[in-house]
Amino acid sequence: MNFRRPPRDAAVEPLLLRADDGRELTGLYWTPRGRPRSRVAVVCMHPRVDFGRHYTFPRLLDAGIACLGANTRNPNNDTNTIHEEILLDVNACVKHLKRDRGVARVVLLGNSGGGALNAFFQAQARLAAPERIATTPGGARTFLPKAEMIPADGMIYLSAHRGEGQIMNACIDPAVVDEADPLASDPALDMYAARNGFRPAPEWSEYSDAFVQRYRQAQLARVARLDAVARAWIADAGRAAALRADPAFAELPAERQQQILRREVVEPVMVVYRTMANLHYVDRHLDPSGREYGSLLSDRPDLMNLRLFGFGRTCTPHAWLSTWSGLASNADLIRNLARIEEPTLVIHAGRDREIHPRTDAQPIFAAVRSADKRFHEIEDARHYFEPDFGSDDESARERLMDVVVPWIQERFEG
Repeated sequence: MNFRRPPRDAAVEPLLLRADDGRELTGLYWTPRGRPRSRVAVVCMHPRVDFGRHYTFPRLLDAGIACLGANTRNPNNDTNTIHEEILLDVNACVKHLKRDRGVARVVLLGNSGGGALNAFFQAQARLAAPERIATTPGGARTFLPKAEMIPADGMIYLSAHRGEGQIMNACIDPAVVDEADPLASDPALDMYAARNGFRPAPEWSEYSDAFVQRYRQAQLARVARLDAVARAWIADAGRAAALRADPAFAELPAERQQQILRREVVEPVMVVYRTMANLHYVDRHLDPSGREYGSLLSDRPDLMNLRLFGFGRTCTPHAWLSTWSGLASNADLIRNLARIEEPTLVIHAGRDREIHPRTDAQPIFAAVRSADKRFHEIEDARHYFEPDFGSDDESARERLMDVVVPWIQERFEG
């Protein structure tokens, strides 16, 4: 995600920002040298990935557009990422630019998971404070109705998926039969079994319509089971909190009081095995595109499915419901797009192995409410518009910026 060449003539300043709920976050603020108070600025964030040196920044800075690449409060680790909290981090960036830096127009650039994050923020920021989400999917009170939120002026979605929960709905392995055993499996639901249509690379697999239907239903059923596990943990803590608040608590034996207090404050971590099992990884006929076999994270998703490095592999119950459950999460890009009217640019990478045209890109653009909306596809680009492995060809990123820079200038530099 980092730029290959540093900006030609820019200054950079490390920032420490404070969100409305008191939490701190860090970022890098890049400005064209000699123009520290740029009129237009871009904010680029992701729920967990460090976008401080995002690959779009050099061309944006060349055009006189300032760039703030910021981390959320959970950099590089989303075990406890609550989307209703990290919206406040996006808000801290927008407020800092408008209040402290004299920026007149702020554009949110959402790459990959940053798209759903930004849309969720914008949808909430456009509401009056009392209308904002008051509780998380896990039932915890949010700070959103108390926060002073300032919406951005424009939205850009680069290879944006429908939300981390929607990603999980599509890539969680429904063959898992025991959440405590990564190898316990139902052969009838194993997408990586030859009997069900799997073929190893470079040969594409092809699954029957009946298998696809059973598989997708079983994926949602597993997500629902994990939702129930998360809610049970949260409910147990809630019951303990009620016991602690009861006047009779003071009369209980010390050992019993300690048991109740422990139950109230315990923060279990859910381990979610095998989350690299999207049928699209190995069956291109389900949603045809120019992508290669495999996933964003591996050419061998059948093996990566058993490794630690996958989506949502560890999370607290509250984080599971807020971020990774597609049945519970509010960070649903398509649902939030219907509440946003600011100018919107959607760009799809034709070789993307995670974002697919009929499943993702087209429905996302169709959901955009703004009257000023544009869709653009760069057919031979990968997810981060990066060159092929071992290549120095930056042409995809240059063509991307040939679209992004004029789009911003035409709307916000007047």
